[in-house]
Amino acid sequence: MLLSLHVKNLALIEEEEVTFTDGLNILTGETGAGKSIIIGSINLALGARADKNIIRTGADYALIELTFQADHPRQL
Repeated sequence: MLLSLHVKNLALIEEEEVTFTDGLNILTGETGAGKSIIIGSINLALGARADKNIIRTGADYALIELTFQADHPRQL
């Protein structure tokens, strides 16, 4: 289960931490708030191709960290 997402210097996001709970998690916000960037960052962390232009303007790097809970770690 995905527990949390930490994003730094990705597109318009300077730094953000998202914590997920059991059940349904919903992202809401105004147009341009970064909802799609949050979802896209999960894809990037799981191996999707990234373009270097996704690094926030003025930053040297971008960081995406996912934290998982694995009840059966041998199956990962």
